[in-house]
Amino acid sequence: MPGSSRCGSSSVPERPLVTVVGNPGHRRITGFAAAAAAAGLPAPRLVAWRDVLSGAPLAFPPGPVRIDSPGEDPAVHALLGGTHGDPHRVEGGSTRHAQFVAALGRIEAAAAASPGAWLANDPADIAVMFDKRRAHPLLETHDVPVPRALSGPTAPVRSYAELRQRMADARAARVFVKPPHGSSASGVVALETHGTRVQATTSVELTRGADGVALFNSLRIRKYRDETEVAALVDALGADAGPGGLHVEAWLPKLTLDGHATDLRVLVVAGRATHVVARSSRSPMTNLHLGNARGDVPAVRAAVGEDAWARAMATCVRAAECFPRTLHVGVDLLFAVDRRRHAVGEVNAFGDLLPGVLHRGRDTWGEQVHALVGGWRPYGSTGPAARDEDRVPCPT
Repeated sequence: MPGSSRCGSSSVPERPLVTVVGNPGHRRITGFAAAAAAAGLPAPRLVAWRDVLSGAPLAFPPGPVRIDSPGEDPAVHALLGGTHGDPHRVEGGSTRHAQFVAALGRIEAAAAASPGAWLANDPADIAVMFDKRRAHPLLETHDVPVPRALSGPTAPVRSYAELRQRMADARAARVFVKPPHGSSASGVVALETHGTRVQATTSVELTRGADGVALFNSLRIRKYRDETEVAALVDALGADAGPGGLHVEAWLPKLTLDGHATDLRVLVVAGRATHVVARSSRSPMTNLHLGNARGDVPAVRAAVGEDAWARAMATCVRAAECFPRTLHVGVDLLFAVDRRRHAVGEVNAFGDLLPGVLHRGRDTWGEQVHALVGGWRPYGSTGPAARDEDRVPCPT
């Protein structure tokens, strides 16, 4: 497969005016603006997500257009819609995703109609990364190791009964159940079965009321052992997922260090694995916002050895290459308990929120600015060749 992008230095470094689509005041926006200022670039022009979603006219100046996350803004959440206006509700993901993809289409059309403007992350790439049912087979097709899928177009999982049947057919007693368009572990269930016993570990709070079952995102990990409750949880997730159903994967036990399950978030920028964060948890969910701790990256690297580490970083680069018109991709990578095998759990379009993590003195936003100043263009565009220092597949 061709390389995902080209990054290098021309004889005269570029000083582009970057347009950012994002939420005003969010730390993602202020962080990128600080990186641009440090590189001597003009202050980025901000286009608010609320304007994109409300149908305001869009036009971009010449230069790169960088699409950032629409998350963590109640007004934007309301504009994205969904079954429920409460941003803490799990349900409504499919509707929000459809609105999000439509908004990405508006941005793409506006960029195409704006002379000299070009997209630093491709709307089609973003849409796939936000659809686990599409991203998983894409990665697998390009020889990226992923956990075995138990669901798919010919075998959708839309209910607890269908889930248990798929598990029986695959002889899989432990699985991860994921809403197709969720992020930040929203709606994710780690399900274990043994005979008639079941245990579902999740950050979802299930409540019952006059309107039936309701699901809420929580910062507390819960364990459900009553099969009636587990079935209600999966049935509600399946109903919300639509005809395509849930994404279900065989549970690949993670590397454990000091009694904590540990995995990695690896940021790939312009075709290079640059920033790495280890995430450590006593539960199957390692997301840091759930109260989990950052792990020790050198300890993980030492535990698996240099050869396994280098192969894993190369896998992250290969995963990012599946999205060749996008500047950066966050890759969730796990090492198996045998410390030899590894797999990509997910790919993240907005996986660059890693404060305090540096690569050659640059934070994640500084790395993106560095690539843009060096002349990075999406694959297929004209741009300078990569420098030797940019061909390093392993973070240092």
